[in-house]
Amino acid sequence: MGIEEKVTILIVDDDEGHTELVRRNLKRIGIHNSITSVSRGQAALDFIFSRGAYQGRPADGSLLVLLDIKMPGSLDGIEVLRQIKADPSTRRIPVIMLTTTDDLRDVNRCYELGCSTYVKKPIDPGQFIESVSRLGLFISVISLPTPEHGQK
Repeated sequence: MGIEEKVTILIVDDDEGHTELVRRNLKRIGIHNSITSVSRGQAALDFIFSRGAYQGRPADGSLLVLLDIKMPGSLDGIEVLRQIKADPSTRRIPVIMLTTTDDLRDVNRCYELGCSTYVKKPIDPGQFIESVSRLGLFISVISLPTPEHGQK
């Protein structure tokens, strides 16, 4: 596998069905990394920055974030991405936008903010599973940056 076992995959998606499909299909194709999921933008930031409910979370490896755009609450995926990339301690964390949104303004904004790639989740369940399988193959061969000194 391309990414180390120390890499935690953080899924940020308010749709539990999508989260479970992603988790199950990543495992099915051989991704054995730790997978954590949260359903709100604020929870994602708390996890990434080790604060709130995640205060004291050991920063014992790298993160890879799979981030949806549309989420309930005041922090959508674009704002979460902006905050991750604005902080010097987290800007190198790879963020893959995994969303049903294909609005070109959103796609462009995510790339401007520094997302690693943008993957549209198909509506059809069979196509969704196929997309996650391809994403898993991509994840299995990429190399991720090591955490910067002082990364939370």
